[in-house]
Amino acid sequence: MSLEGTQAPAFTVTGTDGSSLSLADAVENGPVVVLTLRGHWCSYCAEQLQTFSNHAYDLWRNHDTTIIPISHDPVSKLVEMRDRFDLKLQLYSDPDFEMVTAYSGTEQSKKHGKIPLSGTFIVDEEGVVQYEQIAENAADRTYANYARHFINIGFERPYTE
Repeated sequence: MSLEGTQAPAFTVTGTDGSSLSLADAVENGPVVVLTLRGHWCSYCAEQLQTFSNHAYDLWRNHDTTIIPISHDPVSKLVEMRDRFDLKLQLYSDPDFEMVTAYSGTEQSKKHGKIPLSGTFIVDEEGVVQYEQIAENAADRTYANYARHFINIGFERPYTE
């Protein structure tokens, strides 16, 4: 079931800086980009995060956008990932899969067990999901330049699918 056009499910997650962040607090400032990540080991996740890390300041400065990348991994593994890829973003942990189950869902991996499906969700200031993309293939991602453009033009699709 798609979340697009519906109220985003509430969540609170713990960041690599030790702080807690709730969706409700984040949307008070402006739009929110929620990313569900397969795991700290995922190279496709790292590539996507690099694009958001590179555009994080612009998204925040020009659109008051908060980026919330979330994985089921423990904070310690996410700190390693953040530092290994020199990300300028906090990463957030959802160890019980509550948030990722409500957003993108999960799948079973032979190598890693239960993991989140990769997804990108853009939530407006009213808490409504304006954009949803769940990766059918691990390499299928929404990158920051698309998210930035989508927010910049008022949550309108720049082209039809």
